[in-house]
Order: sequence, then C-alpha cells, then structure tokens
Amino acid sequence: MSTFKNFINSYKRSNKLTQLIYINSIVFVLINTLEIISKLFNLSTISLLLNLALPSSISLLLEMPWTLISYMFLHEELFHYFFNMLSLYWFGRLFSMYFTEKQLIGLYITGGLSGALFYIISFLYIPYFQNLTEHNILLGASAAVMSIIVAIATAAPNMNLQMMFIGGMKLKYIALIAVATSFFSITSSNGGGQIAHLGGALAGYIFVVSLQNKIDITHWINWIFDLIVGRFKSPKLKVKPVNHPKGKKMTDEEFNMHKAERIKSIDNILDKIKTSGYDSLTTEEKKRLFEQGNRTT
Repeated sequence: MSTFKNFINSYKRSNKLTQLIYINSIVFVLINTLEIISKLFNLSTISLLLNLALPSSISLLLEMPWTLISYMFLHEELFHYFFNMLSLYWFGRLFSMYFTEKQLIGLYITGGLSGALFYIISFLYIPYFQNLTEHNILLGASAAVMSIIVAIATAAPNMNLQMMFIGGMKLKYIALIAVATSFFSITSSNGGGQIAHLGGALAGYIFVVSLQNKIDITHWINWIFDLIVGRFKSPKLKVKPVNHPKGKKMTDEEFNMHKAERIKSIDNILDKIKTSGYDSLTTEEKKRLFEQGNRTT
C-alpha cells in the first residue's frame, strides 16, 4: 500500500509532461497484462484493447464515442510505446520552454482529436481506404506527439538539436522529415495511422499560428478540464487580503516583515529546485521566482 501511495504522490508532484507519460505507461502495462493473461488461459473475454481503440467504422464509433480520447493513450507493441514516449519526453520538454503546461495537455488532446478526425474522414471518403475492411482500428499517441513536434518546430524552427548518428539538425527539418515520412507512407499497411499523423501535424501548426493572432485553440480543452476538476475539489475558504489604504506607506516594521516573508518564500522555492529540479515548481512558484528576479529591491 505504501508503494502505491508513493506512486500517487510522485504522480501528483510531477509536471504535466511526466503525468502524460505516467498515464500512457499505466495503460500500456494494464492493457498488455490483461491481454497476456487472456491468451495464456484461453479466456473468452471481450478484448479491452478493442474497446479502447478508435474504430474506422462510424457505426462502431457511435457505440463507443470514448475511443476518440482513449485511443491516444493506448499502445499494444513495446517499440510503439517506447518510441512515442521518448519523442513525447524530448519534444515535450522543448515545448514547455515556449508554452505553458496547460497548453501541452490541451495540444496533446487537440492533436489526438485532429488525427482521429483525419482517420475517420479518410475511411469515409477516400476510395483506397474504403476498400479496406471496416474493422480497422487506430491506437497510439503518435498523432498527439506529432502535433507537439510540429508546434515547437513552428515556434522555434532554427533551434538546433543534436541527433544520434546524424549530428546537429534544425527543428524545422526534423518536423519536415517526420511529416514527409507519414505522407509517403499513406499507402503502407499502416496507412490509417499515417493519415492520423498528418492530422496531428496540422493541429500543431494551427496552434502556433493561431496563438500568434492571440487565439489559443487549446483553451476549450483546458476549460473543460478545469470544470471537471473543479467539481471534484472540495470548496476552499476564501481569504480576502487586507490592503493598505491608498497613499499610506508601510511602517519600517511592516516593510521588514513583508521583505522577510518574501525572502523566506524564495528560499523555499530555491530549495525545491535543488532537490526536485525546476520542472517540479508550480505555475505560481515560477511566477513568484520570475517576479523576484525582476525586483530592484
């Protein structure tokens, strides 16, 4: 039980990127463990995998609408899971340098939904896919991860990354290779998955371009999450701060007390960075640290 509690506490303390990897990992272990047990003992149970993957058939999708979300956290093969999580970690950290953690979650979901939309439309209207069996399914975080890759490449196209066996390469070329690979693989055995990648890529590009015009296309996702989370949180007492009357200066004693509290708060944040790293800070703590860095006194 203590191990489980430690795991939960570790999850709560983690940043949003790590939490995404946690969720994908938990689902991967759970799904594959159940699938292995089912095969070993010839259990005639309904496959959990088939009930969480996104079907290409509209009639099946209407029966399982949750698959629009569940599919993007679902992996069956170890290499597929490992490559997606590694890419999510690498490019998610770069994404967090330019955007907020909420936008990371929002774009992951938006990119996944865009990939799902491309996938479904392809099987409805493109003759090549219409000729394939209607029992095709889509699973994996690839479309969501692709949206993050293209987003950071659009925001910082000339950022140079050191690639294994290749050397330095700019982000814009990495994204271009990823998109081109998916496009030229549309007619492969995983054509539906490649179409979904392109949908995710488009979402990542639109996210950055829209943000430059002061429109955040991930805002609605975070609004829904905040609404859901807010319903499960216990109400907190609101404490109204006592403001000093306008024009009235603080006494020396009040000023020194306020300054000591501010310094103590910053020291606690710095200690947290030493023990857990900068990514462990909350948004409020990062804001406080930034404001302190801009202070002249």
